[in-house]
Amino acid sequence: MSRTTVASKLVEFDELASLLLTRRARGETVAQCHGVFDLLHVGHLRHFEKAREHADVLVVTITPDRFVNKGPGRPIFNEALRQEAIAALSCVDYVAVNRWPTATEAIRLLKPDVYVKGSEYRDAANDVTGKISEEREAVESVGGRLVFTDDIVFSSSSLLNNYLSPLSAEVRLFLSEFGSRFTFEEIAGWFAKASQARVLLVGETILDEYHYCQTMGKSGKEPILAARFTHAEKHAGGVLAIANHLAAFCPDVTLVTQLGDQDPQEDFVRSSLNPAIKAKFVRVKNAPTIVKRRFVETYPFQKLFEVYVMNDEPDTESQDATVGTLRAELPQADVVIAADYGHGMLEGEAVDVLSRLSRFLCLNTQKNAGNHGFNTVSKYSRADFVSISEAELRLDARRKATPIEDLVRTLAGRMSSRSLIVTRGQSGCLCFGAEGSVQVPALTTHITDRVGAGDAVFAITSLLAHVGAPLPVVGLAGNAAGAQAVATVGNRAALDRVAMLKHIQHLLK
Repeated sequence: MSRTTVASKLVEFDELASLLLTRRARGETVAQCHGVFDLLHVGHLRHFEKAREHADVLVVTITPDRFVNKGPGRPIFNEALRQEAIAALSCVDYVAVNRWPTATEAIRLLKPDVYVKGSEYRDAANDVTGKISEEREAVESVGGRLVFTDDIVFSSSSLLNNYLSPLSAEVRLFLSEFGSRFTFEEIAGWFAKASQARVLLVGETILDEYHYCQTMGKSGKEPILAARFTHAEKHAGGVLAIANHLAAFCPDVTLVTQLGDQDPQEDFVRSSLNPAIKAKFVRVKNAPTIVKRRFVETYPFQKLFEVYVMNDEPDTESQDATVGTLRAELPQADVVIAADYGHGMLEGEAVDVLSRLSRFLCLNTQKNAGNHGFNTVSKYSRADFVSISEAELRLDARRKATPIEDLVRTLAGRMSSRSLIVTRGQSGCLCFGAEGSVQVPALTTHITDRVGAGDAVFAITSLLAHVGAPLPVVGLAGNAAGAQAVATVGNRAALDRVAMLKHIQHLLK
C-alpha cells in the first residue's frame, strides 16, 4: 500500500466523526476496534479482518502513549508508529489516536454499529480493568452492539517480553520462575483481600516543591552558581503521598498527621488528598507545615540543591494531641502504617503507643538531611512488618560490611517482626520472613526521580504483608510500585490500582 494511501487513513477524532457521518449517509455501517496494539502481529490482523466482516467501514482507535498502563517502558512503539502500522492494513479504513484513557468516550462520539473485541474479553470477570462492561454499556447506549472475534490469539506483551524486552536477563529469569509458582489471579486475590483492611496511617505531612531553573553560569561578583527561574510545581508528599497510594487499593484509610499553625497550607493539603481518606490534623505551634523545596536544572532534570522549611523543635502540646488521637483511632484499625520521617511527630509516647497498641504495625523510618543518625528503626520496640533501605538498616545496626541477611535476621528477632523488606536501589529488594529470604530484582527501566519511590514501595508491601501474601509476591508488587514511582517526578501522581495490576499481569505474560 502506498504511503499516500496510508496517510489518508490517519485522521483526527473530529475529522473522523465527520467522515463517519458521510459514510453513514450512504447507508454504510461502522465497526470499531480499540486497543494499544504495541506490537502488531497476526492475531491483530485476523481480529481486524473478522471485525471488518461485521460492517462496511472499520475504524481502529488506539490508546495514546500517555495512557498506556502496561508498565514502565511501554509502549515500545509510540502512538504515531502504531497508528501508521495499522493504517497499512487493507482491511482498515481509518485509524485515530484516542484522546482519553479508555474507549468509552470514543465509542459515544463515533457511535459504531458494532464494537469488536477479542475472545479473551468475553468473560468480563477476567478483565482486570473492568472496562469491558463499561464499553458494552457505551456501545449499547448509542444503538450498537458488542461482538467478540474467535481466532488465533497472541499477546503483544508476551512477544515483547520474550523478544524485545527492556528488562535484563536476571529479571526475565526471575519472572519466569515466579510465573511457574504464582498466577496473576492469585496475585489479584491478595490485592482483593488487602482491600478489605481498615487502615490507620500515621506520619508527617511534607509538601514537595520543585523550582525549575536554567543555569546561567558563575555569578559575576561571587563564586556561586547563578540560575534563571522558569516555573514551579508542588506535590503532596510524605505521608500524604502514602495515603493517596493506599486509597487506590483500600477504601478505608484514616490518616493522622501534623500541620504547622504558621502557613499550614491546609487547603492545598485537603485538595491533594483522595476524597475517601479520613484525615485527622494536629496543629504544631510556632511551626510551618513542612516544605522540602528542590531547585532543579530544567534540562536535563538535575537537582541543584534543596531547602527545608520547617521547625522540628519539640512541641509538647501537639505531641499530647497526637498521642490522644492515636489512642482514639488505634482500636478501630486492622493495620497501622507508620511513616516516620524523623521531623518530630513520632517521638516518645507516640512511639510507645504505636508499638504497644497496634494490632498489626507496619513501620518505615527514614534518614534524611535533617535527622542523620537520630531516626532509626530501633527507636520502636516492635513492628510486625518493616520496610527499610539497606543504608538505613546498616545505620541502625552500625555495621557497614556485615552480610545483609545477618542484619535482617537480627533486626527481625529484635523487633519480633513477621516479615521485612530491604530496598536496595538498582539491586531490587530482599524480602525476609518465616519462609526464609527472597531476592527480587529491580523492575526499573527508566529513572526520572527517586523522590517518593520508597513511600510507594512501603504502601503496597504493607498491605500485602498484613494479609500474609507470600514473600515473592510482596517483593514483586513492591518493586513494580517502585518502578512506576521513579518514572515520574516526585509525587506528581499516585499509584493506580488498575495500572499496577496490569503492569504485573503484563510482566508475567
